[in-house]
Amino acid sequence: MPRQPLVLAPFHGLRYAAPDVDRFIDGVFDIARLLAPPYDMPDADEARELQRSDPHNAARVTLPFELSRHAPDDPDSRRYRAAADLLRSWITDGVLARDEEPALYVYEQVTPQGRVQRGLVGALGLPDEGTSTPAVRPHEDVAEPPVRDRFRLMEVARANLEPIFLVYRGGGGAASATTEEVTTQAPLVSTRTRDGSEHRLWAVTDPATLRRVADDLAGRSALIADGHHRYAAYRQLRREIGGPGWDHGLALLVDSDTHPPQLGAIHRVLPGLDTAEALAAAATVATVEHVAGADPALLADVAAPALLVVSGEGDTHLLSGFSEAALRRAMPDRSPEWRHLATAALHEVLMPLWLYPEERVRMVHDDPAEAAAAARDEKGTAVIVPPMRVEQVYAVADRGELTPRKSTSFGPKPRTGLVMRVLDDARGCAG
Repeated sequence: MPRQPLVLAPFHGLRYAAPDVDRFIDGVFDIARLLAPPYDMPDADEARELQRSDPHNAARVTLPFELSRHAPDDPDSRRYRAAADLLRSWITDGVLARDEEPALYVYEQVTPQGRVQRGLVGALGLPDEGTSTPAVRPHEDVAEPPVRDRFRLMEVARANLEPIFLVYRGGGGAASATTEEVTTQAPLVSTRTRDGSEHRLWAVTDPATLRRVADDLAGRSALIADGHHRYAAYRQLRREIGGPGWDHGLALLVDSDTHPPQLGAIHRVLPGLDTAEALAAAATVATVEHVAGADPALLADVAAPALLVVSGEGDTHLLSGFSEAALRRAMPDRSPEWRHLATAALHEVLMPLWLYPEERVRMVHDDPAEAAAAARDEKGTAVIVPPMRVEQVYAVADRGELTPRKSTSFGPKPRTGLVMRVLDDARGCAG
């Protein structure tokens, strides 16, 4: 089967309107109060705070009934139906409105540190089943429960509520040039969220420009940076439901040549794991060395794989010099490069050695101090892992391999609520 092109189609974006005067600050519509992080970022307390912050905050539909991934399975899907009904009521009441013209949307994020990321938001064409060389490649494996959760929410709501995040090697092509050029115009949206990040949105509707973008992207491929579970849900929706609209899914596409993404680490907390016993077991397959502080920079000059193990009392040890024989025994079918990923050594060698179940592991994005504090609070052990480089992630995908789950944290992640996609009208196959 021939390689399918990379397709990012224009669509009629569903966006917040401004019917409520209480949301104006100095005459400007304050959309920041309505935006939310991706569904899998907030913990339960943060999700509740988001939902209480405004009756129309996007988290009220992306995280129905508090945090849906922590709720027990609900066979009658009441939480999904509640989210769908709420979304439709917002459309009926004019809180959300569909743009009249189909567009690709340029989305700009500026972090509090001044890092700029720009990309195109559009309807991503999904590959046919059995495509040997798909234009969109994952780099990370998925778990079934989150895929099922997102599948059910999108199925019942008939909407893509938040974009997945893709990167591609744009090489200064027409798609990348369009993304940069449009920012000289006045944006549709310009806001600053509570974390200090700035968010701007523009619409590209000119047919000739859209054709140039489509032609440029057709011969390229993209890598999923964030949203593997949602992408798997997109594909399941196409396979099991099908029909107009389900052959696309909402996505943000960023040229990593022009805007290299920020890659953070995802540290692990293992509640209840005795650190001294864990280190004694680890010493049978690696070198264990006491170090001062849990600074991930200590891992930068050490041959991979290398990890920092932190006790509840804050004692830190460096694990490095893993036995090649132990790595090969645990991962005989993997490439040498894969076996030397820090998360591979942790999940395939150390955790079986510690007899520690995967389902008990807690993930902490980016902040080693937070992971160490959680280890203290939960009388367990934290494992600090080094961040991967974007070149490493591309290399893993190019070999046709997948990293262990939660090996990367690409950023900045797109905010939910700037633009959504609904499927229930006939204005174009992309929705």
